[in-house]
Amino acid sequence: MAAFSYTIIFFLASSTLAHTVFSEIFKPHDINKWPKPPCKMYYSVDPSYTSQCPDVTSYVCATNGHTYQNECFFCVDQWEYGPHIKFYKYGKCG
Repeated sequence: MAAFSYTIIFFLASSTLAHTVFSEIFKPHDINKWPKPPCKMYYSVDPSYTSQCPDVTSYVCATNGHTYQNECFFCVDQWEYGPHIKFYKYGKCG
C-alpha cells in the first residue's frame, strides 16, 4: 500500500513540474514587455565627443528594420539621428 501512495505522489509531483517547465518553453513571448535599452548611459555630455561602443555582439533590432551590433550602437544612432528610431526587440531583425 505504501508503494502505491509513493507512486501517486511521484506522479503528481512530476506532472506538476513538467507542466511548469514546458509551459515556459512553448509560451509565446510578448516583446512589448521586454526592457528597453538604457540609452541615457551611452549619451555624451560633451557634444564633440566621439562615442566608443564596445565590440560586443548582442544584436538589437530597431523599428527602422536595422539590426545593430549591440544596444550602444542603437542608442548612439538614436541620439544622433533622432527619436524616430525606436527599440523593437533584442536579436536580429527579420
